[in-house]
Amino acid sequence: MKKIKIGLLARIVLAIALGVLVGSFAPEAVVRIMATFNGLFGNFLGFVVPLIIIAFIAPGIAQLGKGSGKLLGLATFFAYGSTIIAGFMAFFIATNVLPKFISSSSGESFENPEEFLATSFFKVDMPPAVGIMSALLLAFIFGIGIDTTKSYILKKGFDEFNVIIEKVIANVIIPLLPIHIFGIFMNMTFGGQVAKILSVFAIVFVLILILHLVMLVLQYSAAGALNNKNPLKLMKIMSPAYFTALGTQSSAATIPVTLAQARKTGASAKVTDFTVPLFATIHLSGSTITIVTCAIGVMLLNGQAIELKVMIPFIFMLGITMIAAPGVPGGAVMAAIGLLSTMLDFNETMVALMIALYLAQDSFGTATNVTGDGALALIVNRFSRDKATHPNEIKS
Repeated sequence: MKKIKIGLLARIVLAIALGVLVGSFAPEAVVRIMATFNGLFGNFLGFVVPLIIIAFIAPGIAQLGKGSGKLLGLATFFAYGSTIIAGFMAFFIATNVLPKFISSSSGESFENPEEFLATSFFKVDMPPAVGIMSALLLAFIFGIGIDTTKSYILKKGFDEFNVIIEKVIANVIIPLLPIHIFGIFMNMTFGGQVAKILSVFAIVFVLILILHLVMLVLQYSAAGALNNKNPLKLMKIMSPAYFTALGTQSSAATIPVTLAQARKTGASAKVTDFTVPLFATIHLSGSTITIVTCAIGVMLLNGQAIELKVMIPFIFMLGITMIAAPGVPGGAVMAAIGLLSTMLDFNETMVALMIALYLAQDSFGTATNVTGDGALALIVNRFSRDKATHPNEIKS
């Protein structure tokens, strides 16, 4: 009898639907069991992510040879440019739409939605060997060093390390990912606080989703035009990464899926292996849209003046801050708190309101980030020297 194989996208969608359904009636003990699994799996992901970055970026730089410096420059330029465009698009649209729906009337007191989620029975700390930024720096140093010294032994060692990490991804992370996503959505439904926040800021949420979609269309239209490919087909290929990120709420944790799908778009395997892990850390266009739109919503709610001369430096600084933001749930808004307080004069109440609103829809911003990574990889591929495509590329 032939075994029925369910695709990753179908498993993820099923996990989300079942999570919402079961979370609506499951007893707390059941939710806590899944919360325990999620805690263990999430910590394992956090441990593995720096290893993924080193395993893919270091050999990638070494294999690219003389083009590595150019590729790194291209990737950083397009990632920062995409983030800045997203920020200004969100600003101009939000300042014209939100004032029609939000006024400075008395707001409710909101709490952090994470406080309402079921907790795990126990925790096992799995501190990563190195941090995300340290992993990036190590990957750059080793990659450029291998290319400079032409060290065959070191290159072979990193290539074998890459194979080990790929096996961990294929045999451990990918199979368990739908279960992890099921547990996350079940816990969110059980907590109920997320729905309460969204009901109050519905218009902000809807606007953010529309802006996310517009940004993805712009990115894939540019990528499609530069590579003579159908943007809709490209977006369909990257959709598993989008739905995975909805559950993980982490660009870094979604790297395995993003990488697998980006390889199918037609970009060079060398380029995707180098840019996708890098973009997971430095490209946060979706999160930038969310932060800018939410900030404007909170400012309007508190009767605060919104001035272009203040928002321009804020958006440019936000783009830089997003590069350093960890690719973990809530990492972007946590990194932006300093800018919100110093540049937009947010007080403690406004910051708490911002965090609550951001966390309630963090998954959609993250999904936009990682889906956009596929488009940027194609754009970088167009301008890089390495034009060899992956064998799984689509036909335009």
